[in-house]
Amino acid sequence: MEREVHRPLPMRALRPGAQCRPPTRRPAPSVAADSPAILAMTDLRVVTPATIGRHASLHQADEVMRAWGVRLLFVVGSDFTVEGLITARDTLGEKPVNLLHDRGGKHADLTVADLMVPRESIEVLDLETVGHAEVGHIVATLKEVGRQHALVVDRDPKSGEETICGVFSVTQIGRQLGMTIPIFDVAHTFAQVAAHFAGQ
Repeated sequence: MEREVHRPLPMRALRPGAQCRPPTRRPAPSVAADSPAILAMTDLRVVTPATIGRHASLHQADEVMRAWGVRLLFVVGSDFTVEGLITARDTLGEKPVNLLHDRGGKHADLTVADLMVPRESIEVLDLETVGHAEVGHIVATLKEVGRQHALVVDRDPKSGEETICGVFSVTQIGRQLGMTIPIFDVAHTFAQVAAHFAGQ
């Protein structure tokens, strides 16, 4: 039965020296190649993803990455719909230099939209697939596609709507495995990786 009368709670003055701190990040657990892949995934259902707008400058993107301690930002619209993603590799690597060489202009004029990976070019892993995979599968996937990150999506069975629910980072996995994982740029598709999984 619902309570009809609720008494107010006692309040008191805030004590001197009280602090408001960001949550302490717990170190990711150690894993082995045959550990469940989910143990190496940054769960975005628990951890707030770092985001930025498409019109932000590259300097702003770098500042947000530094503030959040990440190397990947989701580029989102006003309704948090994903429009793309941008990494430290995009902002600090050769891409800005090459773009300015091709079209001219100043580095300060470049925006996130100029260098982000657009939504239609983002390839993802399904949460259901990840749920049956091991850490070694994720490492093999990242090596195969030559990328530092892999996104994981969950699909609503009724609406079909997809939500990005996780991220794999080769840097974090390397820390969890206690080793450095070399990644090279290779042009492969996730379709090939899926075929590789299917053959196992």
